[in-house]
Amino acid sequence: MRILVADDDPVSLRLMEHMLQNSSYKVITVDNGQEAARVLSKAGGPRLALIDWMMPGLDGPAVCRAVRGRHDDAYVYMLLLTSKQSSGDVVQGLEAGADDYLTKPCHPAELKARLHTGRRILQLEDKLVEAREKMRFKATHDSLTSLWDRGAILALLRSELSRSKREHSPVSLLLCDIDHFKKINDMHGHQVGDEVLEEVSKRLQDAVRSHDSVGRYGGEEFLIVMGGTRGDELKERAEQVRSAINCLPFPTVQGLIPISLSMGAITIEDWDKSLPVEPLLKRIDAALYQAKALGRNRVIYAEALVGL
Repeated sequence: MRILVADDDPVSLRLMEHMLQNSSYKVITVDNGQEAARVLSKAGGPRLALIDWMMPGLDGPAVCRAVRGRHDDAYVYMLLLTSKQSSGDVVQGLEAGADDYLTKPCHPAELKARLHTGRRILQLEDKLVEAREKMRFKATHDSLTSLWDRGAILALLRSELSRSKREHSPVSLLLCDIDHFKKINDMHGHQVGDEVLEEVSKRLQDAVRSHDSVGRYGGEEFLIVMGGTRGDELKERAEQVRSAINCLPFPTVQGLIPISLSMGAITIEDWDKSLPVEPLLKRIDAALYQAKALGRNRVIYAEALVGL
């Protein structure tokens, strides 16, 4: 594990570096508070730190305050090294954001034990962050396909429409429905139906840009939000999506099954965020059902909308 050691005394710095390297730490050394704060505050910096209290420029407590003032999720466990022993000094250091302190000169065994405590706390913090992210993912993603769920994709649509209004850029939508999906379930069973839904989801994600959003709108329907895509571009993009599904049969436990999509498409410009999105969704839904009525495996383009 990486650890930063900050001390303006070169002899103390070298001794501490050697001691920590013998305990299998990857040591980064700095000789002033400004550099310590910079290294600890940058993305991907070390998450353990030994900081001398007395340094030129920024002292140890000032470094702690600077690091605690940043706004990201990576916690840094910081120990202050000090010759100060009064309770007032200790409180000052802890209130500045230090997690622990050691008086100088420190015993190697005590240093090792306190750093081990710091590592346990960081591991616990990582597990809590991981659990939080899993809960957040489950709250916004469809359990079968891992796409955005209906609520999340609609929230992303509203956000994209607001950005479109601010930046005077268009937003295009594709509402996709798997052709004859009920027949697939009836003939091959729901396990195969689930396989088809999962494979359609993968192909849709592969067919769009990284900054486009794909969500499971409901059942066998999928909504794709394409920011910055104009009407002339939408036709090319929609055909790429349709072809990505129809180009090759889907492998399932029941063998290869040909799959196609019917799609409704629309481009929106300067949408007023105070307007409801339901009329917009009805327009694209009507285009989708027209595509189905005309023989499926095709795209019908609704008239572009301008929200005033």
